[in-house]
Amino acid sequence: MSDTPTVLRRIIARKWEEIAERKVQVSLEQLKVSAAQQPPARGFVKAIENKIAQGKAGVIAEIKKASPSKGVIREHFVPAELARSYEQGGAACLSILTDVDFFQGADVYLQEARAAANLPVIRKDFLVDEYQIYEARAMGADCVLLIVSALSMEKLKELNALAQSIGLDVLVEVHDAAELAIALELPNKLIGINNRNLHTFEVTLETTYQLLDKIDSDRIVVTESGILTPADVQAMRNKNVNAFLVGEAFMRADEPGMALAEFFAR
Repeated sequence: MSDTPTVLRRIIARKWEEIAERKVQVSLEQLKVSAAQQPPARGFVKAIENKIAQGKAGVIAEIKKASPSKGVIREHFVPAELARSYEQGGAACLSILTDVDFFQGADVYLQEARAAANLPVIRKDFLVDEYQIYEARAMGADCVLLIVSALSMEKLKELNALAQSIGLDVLVEVHDAAELAIALELPNKLIGINNRNLHTFEVTLETTYQLLDKIDSDRIVVTESGILTPADVQAMRNKNVNAFLVGEAFMRADEPGMALAEFFAR
């Protein structure tokens, strides 16, 4: 996509290289077998719905060591510890970065975190090919992220259908009204609105606010990026946004689960 932000283009180019490298190690056919042997996925959407039904926020708590814009966010990084902390703090789900080159993530981080808690887990990565969808299921993910700005409409629909056919939930992420219009063509329950402008890296919660009236109430809006204080949470909940993906604010806290509990105490 010609208007894809430069940083995203760079990441996606690397993803295609990574997929080619991984196929030498594990074939697509092997992955399909491994994916099919996994126990049933934990319901990612259901976990968020359950929290909201209780009058609470559905928090997707992120386990993220670093980012391209901020560098290393958390030095003491033990995914199993973080997962347990988040579960005790009241998270609905976990988000685990598996991108190696830009976020210092790893597949094994997802496996360690999922094994340490009973929460459903989303593989947070830049998925562009069916290989990565089967790979996500094979490593134990319960949900995957599909980023509208990284995919053609045809590929978005194809990967979304594939993910759901093998038992994965899907969070579709948008950054603006044009991307939202594309996402709303899919029947998915979860619509993620990333408040970070991928061209400038500026973050504003106005991005979520401006798109809300375009989304029917039968969808669940997940606001992503820029939730840095309990006041940000309250402002969103006042507008009936009850699902949040939060990483950096918790990753910088000594005890991430306690920070989560404090953020979402009301």
